[in-house]
Amino acid sequence: MITENIIKQKSEEYFGEIKDIRHHIHAHPELSFEEFKTSTFVAQKLAEWGMKPQTIGGTGIVALIEGKNPSKKTIMLRADLDALPIHEKTDTEYKSLNEGVMHACGHDVHSSCLLGAAKILNELKDEFEGTIKVVFQPGEEKLPGGASILIKDGILKPKPNAIIGQHVMPELEVGKAGFRPGLYMASTDEIYITVKGKGGHGAMPYQNIDPVLISAHLIVALQQVVSRWAKPSTPTVLSFGKVQANGATNVIPDEVKMEGTFRTFDEEWRASAHEKMKTLAKGLVESMGGKADFNIMAGYPFLKNDEALTKHIQASAIKYLGAENVVDLDLRTTAEDFAFYTHHAPSCFYRLGTGNNSKGINAPVHSPFFNIDENALKTGMGLMAWLAVEELIFA
Repeated sequence: MITENIIKQKSEEYFGEIKDIRHHIHAHPELSFEEFKTSTFVAQKLAEWGMKPQTIGGTGIVALIEGKNPSKKTIMLRADLDALPIHEKTDTEYKSLNEGVMHACGHDVHSSCLLGAAKILNELKDEFEGTIKVVFQPGEEKLPGGASILIKDGILKPKPNAIIGQHVMPELEVGKAGFRPGLYMASTDEIYITVKGKGGHGAMPYQNIDPVLISAHLIVALQQVVSRWAKPSTPTVLSFGKVQANGATNVIPDEVKMEGTFRTFDEEWRASAHEKMKTLAKGLVESMGGKADFNIMAGYPFLKNDEALTKHIQASAIKYLGAENVVDLDLRTTAEDFAFYTHHAPSCFYRLGTGNNSKGINAPVHSPFFNIDENALKTGMGLMAWLAVEELIFA
């Protein structure tokens, strides 16, 4: 019989090895859909431990850990492989060796923890019934999202009984984990707008059609999507992070380019909002004499944790970590391509505490100073292994 103590003992035993693996992956980050060396390294480790990894989705890796009666039930565990285009500013001995690329979102942690869990589970496979599918996914950080590609390539055939993923959370102290049944993370769309006018001398605006002024009005007007059209019960965010007008102090440019993000938690409202934004933009810009190219690149759907599955997994986490180390999470308007899986099979995406305020380890994800308390690797690999075993047993 597999107990929490057995898995904790193995997590302790393999901690040093998994820490070394994390250092290697962290020092050799690769961008989305370019994780060739990372996936090769992961596959080599799985093979070294007696598993039979296969490539999927270009740079993804999948392996099956088959217990007794493997067709009885399948639990899928997922981690991601890609890094971000960020210049690392930490001073660790394992800092990025690839200039301008960094594991600033913890995917090195996710992959290392899943490797540790896979090693533990493979050694215990004679003690459980069913199959555990471990998936190392490419391209979480870049549309269309590696999850969507893996689904098209058949990663969910046959359909798993449950899919589990974990993500670092520096705001949460090491040794803890967080869960939220139901809606958890937002859908995400990228917005690209070009406002076209007629450039000229800034001192004679009456001779021009000023795309800068039009764009300013448009940014403000589009906030009606949130303030006047979105139901209060459906959180909605519209933000513009890039506005480019290549004029000068006395030069009105011919056009302005804007880029933003739209996020919400309802697919019907999401589609409706897209059309409202396009209609508003066209009407407002044309009324001021300009023209607008309005493009929306649809991204990930909202992430919804299966209620029953997540409640059971949270109860299992309490068994493993203790009630004092399991917290309830708030709704987030950040996004994750794990969301694709949640629309196809019962899924649970939870948070792994990686911060340590007493040691000053608290930089947020996507920061050039991001790092973790590496004891989180011990917690992460053990918890994933335990949750997989618990779900195999749970009818």
